[in-house]
Amino acid sequence: MLFNSFVFLFFLVTIVPLVFTLKPKYRQITLTLASYFFYGYWDWRFTSLLMISTVVDFYIGKAIYTEISQQRKKQLLLISLFTNLGILGFFKYFNFFAESFNETLAMFNYQLDFLHLNILLPVGISFYTFQTLSYTIDIYRGEMKPTESFLNFALFVSFFPQLVAGPIERAKHLLPQLNKIEKPSLLYIKEGIALISVGMFKKIIIGDTLGRIVDPVFAEPEYYGSIELFAALILFSLQIYNDFSGYSHIARGTARLLGIDLMENFNQPYLSTNITEFWRRWHISLSSWLRDYLYIPLGGNRKGNVRTYVNLMLTMLLGGLWHGANWTFVVWGGLHGLYLAVHKLMMGSKKPRYDNDFKREKGSVVLFLIKLLSTNLLVLLTWLFFRADSFDSAFLFLNRVFMFTESSFALRFITITTTFGILSLIFDYLEYTRKSHTFWVNINAPVRYAAYTVMWFYALLYMFQAEPMPFIYFQF
Repeated sequence: MLFNSFVFLFFLVTIVPLVFTLKPKYRQITLTLASYFFYGYWDWRFTSLLMISTVVDFYIGKAIYTEISQQRKKQLLLISLFTNLGILGFFKYFNFFAESFNETLAMFNYQLDFLHLNILLPVGISFYTFQTLSYTIDIYRGEMKPTESFLNFALFVSFFPQLVAGPIERAKHLLPQLNKIEKPSLLYIKEGIALISVGMFKKIIIGDTLGRIVDPVFAEPEYYGSIELFAALILFSLQIYNDFSGYSHIARGTARLLGIDLMENFNQPYLSTNITEFWRRWHISLSSWLRDYLYIPLGGNRKGNVRTYVNLMLTMLLGGLWHGANWTFVVWGGLHGLYLAVHKLMMGSKKPRYDNDFKREKGSVVLFLIKLLSTNLLVLLTWLFFRADSFDSAFLFLNRVFMFTESSFALRFITITTTFGILSLIFDYLEYTRKSHTFWVNINAPVRYAAYTVMWFYALLYMFQAEPMPFIYFQF
């Protein structure tokens, strides 16, 4: 079920009032069933995978907590890891590694085509797998106690607002809130409406519009000139940001209407002045998960400079592979790992600041803009490999950008890029200056409602005229 669809809007206005007309003891089961219905709307068969992860980790978590032997605790944790990562690996990576193995054999005139299977990728499997794994790992580390309620845990794993594309919540934060579903406060209702309104506009008007412009360019880059291609790359960076941050806004807003607080997942990442800051502002739930459950266990920065750089690179390579079963994603992650390692080397013992304020540059707006532009150009290069279907396509794209070719549509692409760039910047600037994604609730009521009306008018008009485009991160 897509957030940017009339089916979801009907689902939302039905389930929220229904949950709170029931007695508190029935709210959890109703919301859990609603979450399974939401997920099963794509393909009911995949709800079985959701249930397997839920059953395994619920009982493994309880067993780890009560087990005295550290060796036995580790064995139980490995069962959780192998079960969850095994399911993820089969559905997401089996064909990828089989095809890579086949390509290697082809160099020696061997073929094993029978290794390829027709496997459907379950929506959101990467997200809920990481979420449920954090539960058993935190129990193993002694950082939390397991929940006694299977229903509570089942709702934690399947909670529909963030089930298929995050934020990747931690059990320590979300489980206590789901233990007793309370009616939302008036402030939460106002914040929920604000987040959903902005999220729908960003996803539908900016993200979907840019997707319909960008897709044909990346499909056949040989037919476009240098300026058009470079503009398309910038437009993709705006598309994926508005698409994913729009989703996160809608997810957080929907949870607010249910009385639940979800973590922020984006915080104006394109206003970052270094790559470390970018990753503290982009897909925050994933970057913090990779830090806490991969980078730090690998040794973090505690084992010398060389090991730190290696750990950064390994973390980002695996982070790239998490995004998709394609070597282009590995390169995307590798580039970010290289950037982070180089920035760490340049900073030395100094700690970078992340307050996102040009005043930190001793009042130099020019220096701030230079750092801002440099960071975004580095990120822009990585987006090419993230979006390209293959290395051949990516290198053809790069070649045509740098081997300058003219086109009669260059001015049109410049105009589109400028328009949507300014539109995206307006939302970021408003949230940045007010240091809140829900600042709308503090704006004068007539102005606030007028803004909501405009956003919903254009979003609904678009929805009536075009099929909803899936969120980009649904494929991950």
